[in-house]
Amino acid sequence: MPEQDKLSPRVASALPFPTPIKKGQDLWWCSCGLSARQPFCDGSHKDTGFSPVRVNPSKDQIYFFCGCKHSSKGPLCDGRSHQQFTAQHPADDI
Repeated sequence: MPEQDKLSPRVASALPFPTPIKKGQDLWWCSCGLSARQPFCDGSHKDTGFSPVRVNPSKDQIYFFCGCKHSSKGPLCDGRSHQQFTAQHPADDI
């Protein structure tokens, strides 16, 4: 697939979303960046080619959900991708 044809999500935040989650909660992480309920899906992805990612944690804890939508760890922030992405796209562009 040519590079220009790849889908690119909207950056919802240059920082991760620290979110307390309970074991067994069934949630859907927004992968498109358009949801008004970040970091979770509100259905805004319709007709974008993106799909939400199911999150079903195995323990109670604070999870750091990716805000830039470019993490190599899916819904969880990898601590690097947002730094790389935001360095290439200054705050005025986000």
